[in-house]
Amino acid sequence: MTKLKLGPIADDKPVKVSLELPASLHRDLIAYADVLARETEQPSADPVKLIVPMLVRFIATDRGFARARKAATKG
Repeated sequence: MTKLKLGPIADDKPVKVSLELPASLHRDLIAYADVLARETEQPSADPVKLIVPMLVRFIATDRGFARARKAATKG
């Protein structure tokens, strides 16, 4: 079994954001959604819905950001 950084995507109230993605990144999101669907045995998620959990995970695991944020709140 593949160890993915994301788990099942929670159905949450959406906030509309407009952005442009490179085609290669969009293809990667589609592929990731397909793998995630197989791993979680759920229907394939809309690839756009992967962006938020990926960003949340990225920020939560970025130690440099955590240190900088902590330093900023102290000073």
